[in-house]
Amino acid sequence: MNSHESKVNETTSRQWLNLIDQLGDQLAANGFAHDRADTFVANNYQLLKEQGYLTAMIPRALGGAGVSFTDMCAILVKIAQYCPSTALALSMHQHLLAANIWKYKHEGTGEEFLKEVVDKNLVLVSTGARDWLESNGTMKKIDNGYLVSARKQFASQSAIGDLLVTSIPYNDSEEGWQVLHFTVSMKSHGIQLLDDWHTLGMRGTGSQTVILNNVFIPEDSIVMKRAKGEFPMFWNVVLTVALPLIMAPYIGIAEKAMKFTLEKSKAKQSRPFHSTLLLGEIYNSLTLAQVIHKDMIAIANDLDFQAEERTGVEILARKTLAANACTETVNKAMETVGGQSFYRIFELERLFRDVQAVGFHTLPEKQQQQFTGEFLLK
Repeated sequence: MNSHESKVNETTSRQWLNLIDQLGDQLAANGFAHDRADTFVANNYQLLKEQGYLTAMIPRALGGAGVSFTDMCAILVKIAQYCPSTALALSMHQHLLAANIWKYKHEGTGEEFLKEVVDKNLVLVSTGARDWLESNGTMKKIDNGYLVSARKQFASQSAIGDLLVTSIPYNDSEEGWQVLHFTVSMKSHGIQLLDDWHTLGMRGTGSQTVILNNVFIPEDSIVMKRAKGEFPMFWNVVLTVALPLIMAPYIGIAEKAMKFTLEKSKAKQSRPFHSTLLLGEIYNSLTLAQVIHKDMIAIANDLDFQAEERTGVEILARKTLAANACTETVNKAMETVGGQSFYRIFELERLFRDVQAVGFHTLPEKQQQQFTGEFLLK
């Protein structure tokens, strides 16, 4: 990349970030209202959709804006400082795009899918984290396809989703147990949403449970088959593109907690000695989270990497470390601000609730450590 191209990209990146600041007050007000009401941040999503954020990362050749993976992570960090739920929901859409963009760049596939997302401004819904290696549900072979039934939880933005990206286990008569991956319209007959997303934090992500009841899946909708329970090589791609995007909202939460705490501390006429020490601790935890996240982004290398097993292991370990650092940052912020942090009227209470979700993303800490240990013993 020459110096002119670098300056152009820098300007473009700054424009996308500046627009979030311009929309910030509205994103924050909407997010606060939806958090109180336990409802999906639909109006924030509509704002971002109208401004092109849902298709921004798709290459220009396919109709998108060609925003880099690195810049999309920065955008999500910025959005989270106004509304964490909006940022997290958007990260789920973006990581599905990123996996398909990787395939487009490295395998020459996925072009039609990405173009369709641009043309129809589609919202993608993932169930991958809950499914992991085993997946869940039942699949029955019929003429020209399958009938599938399942209960898929934690399906972020399912409240307004267009396409469900999911998988179901299938016992093939010749090849044995497999997991079949496919996309299906959220408007398909047999798909319904449960009104069950009433949670401690991230209340605005619209992550209702999706029920599939004898939904027909055409044979040509199957995009991937893998052995059930075994770790497929492509999962290293999915993890490497997904986790930096998913962790970005939590980095934003930690940054906002630091900013809020510092403002409160400076406003006090007098403060106990230990609170100054705590500010230093918060800064250290935040710095650790930021440095690890930047390293995750560097591993993804703007989607220019190969599907190697060690890459998946490295990204998972960093996710755990970054998650713990983000949680510690907010915990220390609560301790520093004191009793005021317990009131809903102050933003820190919501940041504390929202950051609790970070440990549930793939892989939770103990599962990650087990996974990493097994790799090291090979």
